[in-house]
Amino acid sequence: MDVHGTVAEGFEPVRDAFARNFTALGDRGAAVAVYRDGRKVVDLWGGTRDVDGTEPWRRGTAQVVRSATKGVAAAVPLLLHQRGELDLDAPVAEYWPEFKAHGKERVLVRHVLNHKAGLPVLDRPLTPQEALDPLRGPEAVAAQAPVWEPGTDHGYHALTYGWLLDELVRRVTGGRSTGEWIADEIARPLGLDLWLGLPAEEEAAGRTGRVGRLQDPEPSGSGPRLRPKRAVTEAYADPDSLTRRAFAAVTPFPDQNDPAYRAAALPATNGIATADGLARFYTALIGGVDGVTRHPRLFDPATTRRARAEESSGPDRVLVVGTRFGLGYMLHGSASPFLSPGSFGHPGRGGALGFADPEAGVAFGYVTNGFRKTVTADPRAQALVRAVRTSLGADG
Repeated sequence: MDVHGTVAEGFEPVRDAFARNFTALGDRGAAVAVYRDGRKVVDLWGGTRDVDGTEPWRRGTAQVVRSATKGVAAAVPLLLHQRGELDLDAPVAEYWPEFKAHGKERVLVRHVLNHKAGLPVLDRPLTPQEALDPLRGPEAVAAQAPVWEPGTDHGYHALTYGWLLDELVRRVTGGRSTGEWIADEIARPLGLDLWLGLPAEEEAAGRTGRVGRLQDPEPSGSGPRLRPKRAVTEAYADPDSLTRRAFAAVTPFPDQNDPAYRAAALPATNGIATADGLARFYTALIGGVDGVTRHPRLFDPATTRRARAEESSGPDRVLVVGTRFGLGYMLHGSASPFLSPGSFGHPGRGGALGFADPEAGVAFGYVTNGFRKTVTADPRAQALVRAVRTSLGADG
């Protein structure tokens, strides 16, 4: 496998781990980028642009990043709060009056971000066509009754998170969508290859590769074969479990290679980014980006503290395993290890990962066209994170 790109001195372990992802873990096409103190220290790509094709992955190839989108989208309400336009402790219904039906008047804005809203499922799943309509998802969650008392427990809002967040943003901004806000306030000023709603000109330019599911590699015999806990397996197998129902809030799930899907803006699932775009975004959250002198860091220190202060922890009612959330971001833990306990970010189901670590001054982005069954801790992304950790140790 030819690996293209560069690494700064001391970060060679990341290049080695990236190459092993292809030879040992079956990656078909992928890229990884790492920034340290605003400067890019890793910029690697390899494999094929399409999971089922032969055209090479090139610098600037973008991919659907699934739930890594959530970490990008979460910046919008936090920045609106930072600007004094959104109260995190206000009831959602204060901004969205129709939402308070069926006992949801007790759902606070922070409950949307920390997965305590009690709304991970829809009693009537949306069709793919309905899911792409920006009105239908919010209407569905507004009509849904909570499945637990809001604020008392947490469970991953796999799909409904996006409709909750987007409608809040629209109500606060006078109709501006999350995708539009990201494009205007974050992506264009910072020069990010990152979109929530792929523009027609980018689709026509062929920026995005085709994604698809990969088979898990055969065990090598050199280490233990990891299996999910029985409770997790049973939860995904049971059609009545919160786990299955949460991921089936759109049934069947849309074709992620459909241009109509990529053009839509679903803040829970369908962001499109390069590895550099994802890493550069997290760099901008915690500090300046090399080469961008007129744009201050996005999060002030108080917002950074809010993003990564633990809001939810323990057994997740949807994912079953123990999870930790701040406001809109997953936090470092056994279910989703990042660089250190101070890291915050978000994985994408099946592979992608983006996060920042303020203490280390590190931002990380990994994207792939080959999705596996993993939800929060893909082995390929984790191998790269461990290599970054090793590089930082060697760096001193």
